[in-house]
Amino acid sequence: MYIPYDENLKIEYLSHVFDRKRVSNCYKYFWFMAILEKISPDNRTFTYDELITEMIADAWYMVTEYHLRLGPNNTTDNLEEVVKYLYEVLSEGRIASTEKKDVLLAYLRELTDRKYVSYKETITINVPYCMQTPFFDPKKRLLSSPGKNVIDEINRQERLLYYFETYNHLHTNITVNQEWMGYLCRNKEILKDWVRYNLIGYLQDRNPSVPGITDKIVPPYKRKMDHAKDYWKTVISVDRSLADIYGNNSLADIAISIDHFVPWQYVAHDELWNLSPTTKRINSKKSNYLPEWDTYFEPLSMLEYKAYSLRYC
Repeated sequence: MYIPYDENLKIEYLSHVFDRKRVSNCYKYFWFMAILEKISPDNRTFTYDELITEMIADAWYMVTEYHLRLGPNNTTDNLEEVVKYLYEVLSEGRIASTEKKDVLLAYLRELTDRKYVSYKETITINVPYCMQTPFFDPKKRLLSSPGKNVIDEINRQERLLYYFETYNHLHTNITVNQEWMGYLCRNKEILKDWVRYNLIGYLQDRNPSVPGITDKIVPPYKRKMDHAKDYWKTVISVDRSLADIYGNNSLADIAISIDHFVPWQYVAHDELWNLSPTTKRINSKKSNYLPEWDTYFEPLSMLEYKAYSLRYC
């Protein structure tokens, strides 16, 4: 996937930000996406804290809903770790995996928990600086620790994507280069898709056994199950002998619930072949568990076969 060209900018520097040989963890994707989320013609200065909060919110769904690994194999990436800490320990699951981003951001901005702040401080050690390595003069050495020295060194270089103000831990400001601001604002949506495209490739490498990663990085805007429910209501009205596959309960004269045979958490879609009617109690109890294949696949197949056969009656 190529990004838009601009004859006045070193687009090739930006295009190399996500080169596989340069990316050992997920931070660059989330950091740059946070900049794109917040930048506008009227705002090009952001604190580390603002951007890291955006990063955590963007990682929330894929980590809490699908348990995607964000770090290299056999390690726990710090961004993944902070999301798990917030979800499992601090909020104790009260903040849903599918929570709206604005609600989640409001929650994160109010937190003062020491461990949470420590996580954010750790993310600042390298992320703001390493993001721009393709822009750096190769003859100039980059220091590995944050602070005034590394900021002064970076700020002396030309044509960077953004520059740093006085180091002040999480309250340190970055300001996007005026030359780059217009480009980022004009091409914001294309660049967001470019980041997601590269992130998907990164996640596939680190989650090789997980299917459908493309559908697992952002929550669906709205899941519509009405079509499946209407379909099965019609089928049941024609053949009132049909029963659900888990408890052999009659489906006539009850308020049916639609079950994902292979849970949504695994497939991230609502395709009809994977949906069957059951009772609300059974659907709630089954939750996100995989059904026992040898026990339930044949009943599912028979139920769907009967439904399809009714089309020709």
